[in-house]
Amino acid sequence: MTRDYSAFLPQTAQSRSNDRQPSFLETYGWQAFFAQQIGIDALTETPPVRVVEVHRNALHVLGEGIDRTIPPIRGVTVGDWLLLDRDQPQMSQLLDRKTVIKRRAPGTDRQEQLIAANIDTCFVVTSCNQDFNIARLERYIALAFEAEIAPVIVLTKADQVADTQHYVDQAGAISDRVPVVALDARGDAPQTMLSGWCQPGQTVAFLGSSGVGKSTLTNALSGTQSIATQAIREDDAKGRHTTTRRQLHLVSAGCLVLDTPGMRELQLTGAASGLSDVFADIQELSQQCRFNDCQHQSEPGCAVRAAIEADALDEARLQRWRKLAAEEAFNSASLAERRSKDKAFGKMVRRVMKEKPGRGRR
Repeated sequence: MTRDYSAFLPQTAQSRSNDRQPSFLETYGWQAFFAQQIGIDALTETPPVRVVEVHRNALHVLGEGIDRTIPPIRGVTVGDWLLLDRDQPQMSQLLDRKTVIKRRAPGTDRQEQLIAANIDTCFVVTSCNQDFNIARLERYIALAFEAEIAPVIVLTKADQVADTQHYVDQAGAISDRVPVVALDARGDAPQTMLSGWCQPGQTVAFLGSSGVGKSTLTNALSGTQSIATQAIREDDAKGRHTTTRRQLHLVSAGCLVLDTPGMRELQLTGAASGLSDVFADIQELSQQCRFNDCQHQSEPGCAVRAAIEADALDEARLQRWRKLAAEEAFNSASLAERRSKDKAFGKMVRRVMKEKPGRGRR
């Protein structure tokens, strides 16, 4: 029997006809970007699978006729595409990613943590209550911009305030490139208001702190209550960790939704370009300063200070930019130093093992 590989390969305009039903892989986000990385022979021996769930000691992968749990693979995260080695799954090949979301891992250890890969749209979720925080939103938007993922700010619990416009205006001021949607996460609102980004074959992610309604939004898109939710604490609007692992859900709209645990700490690293995009207004003003190394404090001819004095720029926004830029630079340098030391240590170990007396003798 000759197997039909057409669904794995880049599609022509004719093959994308509305009359053709998407293949299993296309339903799970398979695109020409991934298909172009492999050949027919590789597909026969190592079929593509997508990582849909990450456990502490295992990965759950799905493919055409494949539903397996395999051992964890270093550097692989939820949303990744692998070429599955059926006999030695830990030797499966990781395909190049379209996008990847990462942060500096919590704690003092200088490590980088992968959050998710191959995301098309990132919904940054916050609530119209005490959880609303401009500085936190700017962090998430910088993360998305750096990964070249389209961000959308979603304001939940809109039904619990008399007027949402104040929240919408503040969120909208972060960047004119980021749409803002205010809604009640329960009911039909998410399906109707987010439908433009939740098309079949697309992968979207809900990011935000605990208790903002990420799992509720996922349930609303799927039309079920399969994901557990919890109420927030009334005294401070803080949520509890309901979602405990990163998992992709195929919802009724046809898209894949990544529900993530709330992140109490989001340290930026390797996100200089993303920050520049978020604070494009400050970057543009900086180009007009008299001095190239202007610190925007008391230097003569500072266009940034002039904009603040003219009420065209908020002083608080400048301070947030300074804080994030310093944090990003420090974390990036720290991680680079750690990688350099790890590389040097690895070379030393290999040299010692090579020079070990009696090594290689029978």
